[in-house]
Amino acid sequence: MPKQVVIPPGTGKPLAPYVPGTLADGVLYVSGTLPLDADANVVHVGDAGAQTRHVLETIKGVVEAAGGTMDDVTFNHVFLKDWADYAAINAVYADYFPGEKPARYCIQCGLVKPDALVEIASVAHIGR
Repeated sequence: MPKQVVIPPGTGKPLAPYVPGTLADGVLYVSGTLPLDADANVVHVGDAGAQTRHVLETIKGVVEAAGGTMDDVTFNHVFLKDWADYAAINAVYADYFPGEKPARYCIQCGLVKPDALVEIASVAHIGR
């Protein structure tokens, strides 16, 4: 199966050996996305809502670079550092998925950058 690497313009260097997205047979897999700037620094330290918006804007950039829209997202994997941030994360999340929601799961866990409060990975079906 042929696959295509998806790297939107302006993407910073990844923290590990991965790419922002991979498109295969019309399915886009978006890597776990942290609230990082182009230099891999955490942005909006202490603000889970702002970090979530940054993460979802980054994911949106990957989806659009692959030829899709956020309506094409079918599944999200949400990782949060603290359940106390759940409501703030959901409030922003709802802005990005106002209609039919994608399936998802959400777990609390430690994240690779201590100041990161949220990480999201996505699956989208492009060109349905």
